[in-house]
Amino acid sequence: MRILIIEDDPEISGYVSKSLEQHGHVAEVMADGIDGLSEAVSGNYDAIVLDRMLPRLDGISVLKAIRSEGVKTPVIILSALGELDYRIEGLKAGADDYLAKPFAVSELLARLEAVLRRGTETIGNSDILTVGDLELDLKTRQAKRAGNVIDLKPREYKILEYLMRNEGRIATRSMLLEQVWDYHFDPHTNVIDVHISRLRSKIDQGYDKPLLHTVRGAGYRIGVAP
Repeated sequence: MRILIIEDDPEISGYVSKSLEQHGHVAEVMADGIDGLSEAVSGNYDAIVLDRMLPRLDGISVLKAIRSEGVKTPVIILSALGELDYRIEGLKAGADDYLAKPFAVSELLARLEAVLRRGTETIGNSDILTVGDLELDLKTRQAKRAGNVIDLKPREYKILEYLMRNEGRIATRSMLLEQVWDYHFDPHTNVIDVHISRLRSKIDQGYDKPLLHTVRGAGYRIGVAP
């Protein structure tokens, strides 16, 4: 998972980021509200850990701005303000969870896993994923574009499912390797490029508007180009 930590206390952010990395996650740290908001909106994260009391822009304002931009990334607020009214305010502002300081990193990890699991289950409630005229039936594992059936190999299906579940987001090679192969590869291996090339030929070849896009230097994204 890629996790954004917006926290101005270097001791806390350092401890949390180190713990997350020890568990195999990638952590980025922003030390104030303005920079944190910019990164949350422009970055591609699986979850955000957000301090409530931040310099330049407080955490609640950051959260409201994130949600107003349409960013649905799960957010867990960290705060020394743990009273009920503060927790309710944070949840109403768009937080997925609220953890009072001081806290145990093991609990933060468990809460991160829980909010991500809830998001996956919500997505999974729909049997069919759609991007433009491309459909993926999760029950039959069948893909169609403009009504035409697409024959997918197992790896191609898993890549396509992951990309469609994250429509509009950039998926790096490392993210795809972790999600589709379930273990870490050398991110410079060309196995992803080979599978993407085959997948692109199946879902885009013969159609006017490509859906599978390469983001130079970053990874891949699926979506209807503006």
